[in-house]
Amino acid sequence: MSLKENMQALKDELNSEEKFFENAVRTERFVKKYQKPMAVSVILLLLGLGGYMGYDAYSNAKIAKANAALNTLLMNPMDQKALSELKDNGGALYDVYALSKALKEHDLKALAGLQGSAAPEVSDIATYESAVLSKDNKALEAYSKRQGSLYEELATIELAVESIQKGDAGSAQRSLSVIKEESPLYPIVQTLSHYGVK
Repeated sequence: MSLKENMQALKDELNSEEKFFENAVRTERFVKKYQKPMAVSVILLLLGLGGYMGYDAYSNAKIAKANAALNTLLMNPMDQKALSELKDNGGALYDVYALSKALKEHDLKALAGLQGSAAPEVSDIATYESAVLSKDNKALEAYSKRQGSLYEELATIELAVESIQKGDAGSAQRSLSVIKEESPLYPIVQTLSHYGVK
């Protein structure tokens, strides 16, 4: 290697070391300048992570208590302690249990209370069953016209059967015409149209 090449290599090495030290000084200044906000950010991140993990553990414990209470109630429906435990920890699970019990006992008062449930499926089923059990055709008709109700077509068939029993074939036919051929209830509609509505 020539002296010129050695001098150039030494210059390049010094330049790279100078740039390294320059970057180190910049980094040190940045860290000193933003030391407190960075420390606060790390602490907040750790607190948030700890809070999330704590809430997750609390939620899982609550779910486990609700499931244990439901299992106890299924074995012994008269266990008031388990019922209270399910009510306190179950939320929607309690509503499902209460709906099941109300349907089994034909309890209109309990069904009316469940119509305001936070679980949309429970509220929907309670509304339908309450209308059917109380033979409230206006409530059943209102239910059948609700968008996205679970038993919309079944309510329509119930209304059509009621119209057939009253001798109002035209009203029954109008009700049944709403149900489409793709519906699993369409064979029932065809049977009713064939035998009941002429």
